[in-house]
Amino acid sequence: MPSTSPEAEVAPVAAAPVPARPGPAAPDGDVVGLGRGRAMVFVAPALVLVGVFLVFPAVWTIYLGLLDYSLTGSAAKAPTFVGLGNYVTALGDPAFTRSLYLTLLYVGFSAVVGQNVLGFLLAWFFRTTHAVVRNVLNVLVLLAWILPGSVVAFLWQALLDRRDGTLNAILGTTDYAWAIDHPMAVIIVFNIWRGTAFSMLLYAAAINTVPRSHLEVARMAGARPWQQLRDVVLPTVKRHVLTNTLLITLWTFNDFSPYLLTGGGPDNQSEILPVYIYKEAIIGGHLGYGSAISLLLLVANLVIAVAYIRLLRTRSHDEATA
Repeated sequence: MPSTSPEAEVAPVAAAPVPARPGPAAPDGDVVGLGRGRAMVFVAPALVLVGVFLVFPAVWTIYLGLLDYSLTGSAAKAPTFVGLGNYVTALGDPAFTRSLYLTLLYVGFSAVVGQNVLGFLLAWFFRTTHAVVRNVLNVLVLLAWILPGSVVAFLWQALLDRRDGTLNAILGTTDYAWAIDHPMAVIIVFNIWRGTAFSMLLYAAAINTVPRSHLEVARMAGARPWQQLRDVVLPTVKRHVLTNTLLITLWTFNDFSPYLLTGGGPDNQSEILPVYIYKEAIIGGHLGYGSAISLLLLVANLVIAVAYIRLLRTRSHDEATA
């Protein structure tokens, strides 16, 4: 018969752990447990704003594009349904094709090339400058971006004035009308000057994500600054380059500020699509025709956005499989 020690007789038995009671399971997709009804209450104000300010204007524009609708005359009193007539007229109108060509020229040189390249170079240059100098230069560049468009247009008109313009005084030229003789070059340079700040800020943040150890290794291996930029920095920030290019392309495609500088002239030589739409729909009063062109501009923006997104996804897939 086994003996039992006193300690064994008085030792307490360890209690088994009590499993926690599971709470009520949340519905599928309901992470916070609000329920579909409560969640809709929180989302409803945003949906109302989107519907009023985005969906309704878009649907109304599509509807007007199918009508012969004007601000004056019989077409204003009794609009008639013309179907795709406005679109056929626009695609066959030399003024529209010229405006589309000028828009592509304006976007390509001022946004895709100008703002992209200059913004990246400024971000790359500012990273090595003294903090005080960098802050001052950042403020000067940002001023061009944050000033109202009317103020910027007035400053540029004073700069390019034919008689008392600052640019003519600096270059020693007299009675040279820059905005009349070179309207497209003027609005391209104007947009580069004004919009570069955004690209500079985005690229400055992107360059800061490049590991310093990678740059140090490249420098110790004998790589020159431009080689470090080509082999280390650009491969790291290429996704940011695509994102920035997409944003500034869409913004520039819909930019109306050149109208404040040249009014689309002279002789429609700087009449990009937003200016052309404004002249046809508001000044000319052809709301149906202007709405059709607006929809064509929207389709062009969608094509550009889809192309960039597909390119971005392709790059992401290539990086994941590398």
